[in-house]
Amino acid sequence: MSGNRPSSRALLTLTLTALLVASGCSSGPGRGDGTAGEPPSPAPARRGEAAAPSSGSPFWVDPDSAAARQVREYEAAGRTEEARLLRRISERPAAIWPSGDDPARDVARAVRGATGEGRTVVLAAYNVPHRDCGRYSAGGAPDGEAYGRWVDAFADAIGDAPAIVVLEPDAVAHVVDGCTTGAGAQERYRLLSRAVDRLKRQPNTRVYLDAGNPAWMRDPGRLVEPLRRAGVERADGFALNVANFETDEVVRAFGTELSGLLGGAHFTVDTSRNGAGPLPGGGEEAWCNPPGRALGTPPTLRTGDRLVDAYLWVKRPGESDGTCRGGPAAGTWWPEYALGLARRAPAA
Repeated sequence: MSGNRPSSRALLTLTLTALLVASGCSSGPGRGDGTAGEPPSPAPARRGEAAAPSSGSPFWVDPDSAAARQVREYEAAGRTEEARLLRRISERPAAIWPSGDDPARDVARAVRGATGEGRTVVLAAYNVPHRDCGRYSAGGAPDGEAYGRWVDAFADAIGDAPAIVVLEPDAVAHVVDGCTTGAGAQERYRLLSRAVDRLKRQPNTRVYLDAGNPAWMRDPGRLVEPLRRAGVERADGFALNVANFETDEVVRAFGTELSGLLGGAHFTVDTSRNGAGPLPGGGEEAWCNPPGRALGTPPTLRTGDRLVDAYLWVKRPGESDGTCRGGPAAGTWWPEYALGLARRAPAA
């Protein structure tokens, strides 16, 4: 996701109205495409309250993710150590990034799996026109009308299922950094605002509008009016650090300041690959497949911060950021990079 670059490049306690269980692009920056026993469902948490204690994750784990398939391949080949390491990815929930002109198939599959286990599905909606400003994850709907149909299909496929949607990574930030301007910026605000309203018509869907990351935006005040124009006040909050590497502490501080400017809005944090923080020294494309990184905090509702509704793995660990540092196309599974993330993560 080339938007997740430093600005020098210009580049829950979760409020679910449905029952939750337990307390934890095909191109695109973090796209991925089952069954466990059904754990008991606690009473739903309310905003500002701790989630009810439980032994499992509230979020659905895709049993057919690229990581899960890789684990099976390693096991079949007798590569037990690699399989063990990759289970640190395959056995934890990560967002589903529906692709193509019709997202319904990917969303419906995830919803079926999550509903069958009494869990919440985490989804990333990533198809806005002129996506990623034509960079590594270029694409998106051809125009506003097509995007509206795409969002309708996305929302319809969720139905009544408990879901979290991270809406359009980079889209607002690319307006703020000047990549999307003029009539394009005005259309983007309109499309995002309409998408918030459409997704919120689903009774158990929570929507977090992406707000970039601290290394890119730096001054949270620059995001306030753009987020408002994009509909953040009718969403459940904003999302930070998607596909990036800033530490939990840095992101929480940035998010808390932005929250104060937005009247106390809550937020989520992508912790998928921030266990070792960002690439030391930064530099050009420090966000793109940086070496030496590690998995971060596993997905959870128990954040210890009343403003942080959840730590999520929005970017799917092990999927490439783009054709940099020897990586494959954005969103493509890269087992060598995945193994590095897992190997450097703290032992579970």
